[in-house]
Amino acid sequence: MMNLTGFSFSIDFTTSHNEKLFHCLSHRIADNTAMETTEKRQRGRPRAFNGPSEPTSVQSLDRALRILAIVAEGSGLSLSEISAQSGLAASTAYRMLTTLENHGMVEFDTSDQLWSIGVETYRMGAAFLRRRKLVDRARIVMQELMERTGETANLGVAEDDCVVFVSQVETHQAIRAFFRPGTRSPFHASGIGKAVLAHLEPERVGTILRKAGLQRFTDRTLSDISALAHDLATIKRRGWSVDDEERHPGMRCVAAAIFNEFGEPIGGVSVSGPTVRVTPERLAEIGPLVRDAAAEVTRMIGGALSA
Repeated sequence: MMNLTGFSFSIDFTTSHNEKLFHCLSHRIADNTAMETTEKRQRGRPRAFNGPSEPTSVQSLDRALRILAIVAEGSGLSLSEISAQSGLAASTAYRMLTTLENHGMVEFDTSDQLWSIGVETYRMGAAFLRRRKLVDRARIVMQELMERTGETANLGVAEDDCVVFVSQVETHQAIRAFFRPGTRSPFHASGIGKAVLAHLEPERVGTILRKAGLQRFTDRTLSDISALAHDLATIKRRGWSVDDEERHPGMRCVAAAIFNEFGEPIGGVSVSGPTVRVTPERLAEIGPLVRDAAAEVTRMIGGALSA
């Protein structure tokens, strides 16, 4: 293994030195002791809200996470219950709750005056389970794809502004693509990224590209929006994409999208290798194999293929 210009390559050193290396490639409330025992419990909000700010951000985060765990265990809790269970003053607990509420992590029912877990925590938990299931179940498909194509198989997931590669099955070839899990690649300059973009609504694609930009990495990078749009239409029609030396010179990737249960692209499968092996003539052979592999992974995770 060696590192060259910031990229990692795997090579069998028994090969000749003139062979080229390649790389493919998220208030405090004072206690009211005079309160009658028959009075109803404090509900969702404190009687006063003028407590001091938290001394450190780390302490605030620790307290907020503690409160989040308490709310998650309950089935609707009042502010006084959360305060008691967390050991925090009601005003401090309220401050944490409102911050969590702003991020969708908890919800406040104004009629019952109770705090419950928010929908955003479900989304995050589902993302964790989906990724774990995705990596585990895709492995056997990637192994078969590598054996059928003779090239390295990759698995990537879509984040807000890039693709993150999470798994790889290396080819047995002496010269082979290699990267570590966590490698990130922009949508417009990766096979998986373009496969994902091709199945998103144009408005969403525009938002992503405005945020991430269209950086030019090689002479073949599709940094022009019109050229990229044309390529995305072709990808959606045939079901697989090609990164034709658009990120790294001398390397091609062929990719297809993986979909969740709503038919939304969440990542993809690809094979990557040197242009001397992944030739234009082989694309018609490799593309359908990758497309079928991605469809199989989609089926295995309970996803629905996009129309």
